[in-house]
Amino acid sequence: MAKRKRLSAFGMVAGHETDGHSAPVPPVARIAAETATQAALEELASELRQARDSGRLVLDLPLPSVKATHLQRDRMHMDPEDMASLKASIRDRGQQVPVEVVALSEGQYGLISGARRLAALTALHGETGDSRFASVKALLRPFEAAPEAYLAMVEENEIRADLSFYERGRLAHEAARLGVFDSPAAAVRMLFQHAPAPKRSKILSFVALHEALGDALRFPEAIPEKLGLALVKAMQGDPHLAGRLRDRLKAAAPDSAALERHVLEAALRPDSAEKTQPQPENAFQDVVAGIRLKTSPGRAVLTGRGVTEAFLRDLHDWLQAR
Repeated sequence: MAKRKRLSAFGMVAGHETDGHSAPVPPVARIAAETATQAALEELASELRQARDSGRLVLDLPLPSVKATHLQRDRMHMDPEDMASLKASIRDRGQQVPVEVVALSEGQYGLISGARRLAALTALHGETGDSRFASVKALLRPFEAAPEAYLAMVEENEIRADLSFYERGRLAHEAARLGVFDSPAAAVRMLFQHAPAPKRSKILSFVALHEALGDALRFPEAIPEKLGLALVKAMQGDPHLAGRLRDRLKAAAPDSAALERHVLEAALRPDSAEKTQPQPENAFQDVVAGIRLKTSPGRAVLTGRGVTEAFLRDLHDWLQAR
């Protein structure tokens, strides 16, 4: 029978006849081969760990393992049309760009960028049950990357869709609360470093507004710049105003941004008992900018340019909800 050569730890050597049985491997050769194999596997594992830890390896993570609220998002609401377009793209082509995460406890990850992609995948999986949408492609980042992730998130949204002053202030406050930055002021300096100083000062004012009223507001992103700054200035001059505002917001339970704004604007006017000049009985009084009110038992009259159809609809809905 013909003989054949075989590959050993020492190169090609002559083998035995091809009788279906391999020639015995010398112990030294076997040990050398096993050592070389183990070293190669360890080197490969080390390379994979380094790639994973440095964010060069794309991971497939189950959706429930990724905590979307790990970092506070700058956008308080996602545009429905944008989300519909993103869902359609992922449905047709799959997830093209990985999200970024940091490792938390065993098997859990915190999202630092890619909130819209994660939300779209979650919605698609809930709607279809398709296993294609049960996991998210992700790059693992060290926790130290969080400040840069915040900065990238802000810069993207400042270009794509201008953030409200409240959203900016809230983001700076929450980033400092989570320890990403030493203080809200440090967060504002870093996140809005390209903004002029007056704008950063206004953002810090809205940080104070969020600290005072954040959990009492339902539509804070709709608060105009001028109103927000006036509220902060008034609260600085009256330490009890924040408490009164919270009580008024709770009692009114506004179900629209317009009604919430009316409550906030009304709180800036002096109470009738504090007015230096008594108002004539049955005279029209300014309620908010552009709206005047005259009342008598069993009768109330609103007038002014602010009494629009939209305002009347909001007022009707509010009265029905009381």
